[in-house]
Amino acid sequence: MRQADVFYKGEIAGRLTQHDGGSFSFAYQPAWVTNPNRPSISLTLPKSASEYHSQTLFPSFINMLPEGFNKHVICQSLKIDPDDYFGLLLNVAEYDTIGAVTVRRTTDSA
Repeated sequence: MRQADVFYKGEIAGRLTQHDGGSFSFAYQPAWVTNPNRPSISLTLPKSASEYHSQTLFPSFINMLPEGFNKHVICQSLKIDPDDYFGLLLNVAEYDTIGAVTVRRTTDSA
């Protein structure tokens, strides 16, 4: 299992998890959900106390990934399998992203 904290403008909004079977889940932090001043991190992941589940990485996170030549160079230099979208996300989405959302590997991630 691999996990990442998801931040919105530098504040933790939720946690993204890749389970051992390859499926994914995303859960907002309870304090984020109950605060009316905190927005959803994506239109496809509206604020909810319920956890979201998917067999593939959620589109809002896939859209944060590099493509084409940039993806090739990053995967080659960091030795990441090009099909490991979560691994790529963990390595590229902590600082330099377009928009307010960033992703940081949790300390308990493998």
